[in-house]
Amino acid sequence: MQINPVAFNIFGIDVMWYGILIATGALLAITIANKLGKREGFKDDIIYDYAMSALLLGIIGARAYYVIFNLDYYLQNPSEIIAIRNGGLAIYGGIITGIVVGIFYSKIKGVKFFKLADVIAPGLALAQGIGRWGNFVNQEAHGAPTDVPWGIMIDGVKVHPTFLYESILDVGIFIFYIFPI
Repeated sequence: MQINPVAFNIFGIDVMWYGILIATGALLAITIANKLGKREGFKDDIIYDYAMSALLLGIIGARAYYVIFNLDYYLQNPSEIIAIRNGGLAIYGGIITGIVVGIFYSKIKGVKFFKLADVIAPGLALAQGIGRWGNFVNQEAHGAPTDVPWGIMIDGVKVHPTFLYESILDVGIFIFYIFPI
């Protein structure tokens, strides 16, 4: 099943499903973190300021990670390094950057890093679960060929829907955080 990765066009600019899903996940993560942060005594600006810093720098970190692991291509095509519109963000780079930002931010604001991480983690898990559906729309980050009944067809090959596996796991982690046993 192929879904058009372009959700709609506004003023000549394609708005991609992937971006919509990432933005939805980010907004939900920030909202959830803010609610949990209030319970822990954080002021609103602690969560919002961290989120804005982590989002902006996380995108840069995600791109840098992707570029580093595809360095041969980008050494030959340096003008493409900043062309994120063509794809090429790696979640691991975003997570690493978000953690580093959190460590520095915690020190600057005088809050405990692990307390901040505790209020960020549930929403982040949900955001990741939502964002993985962008991989489905883009027909990327799928698993190996398979013949299991729930496999999905990509380029004529039935493959494991690893985006779905991770999405279920991420939403499960979110539920576990919010409703612990």
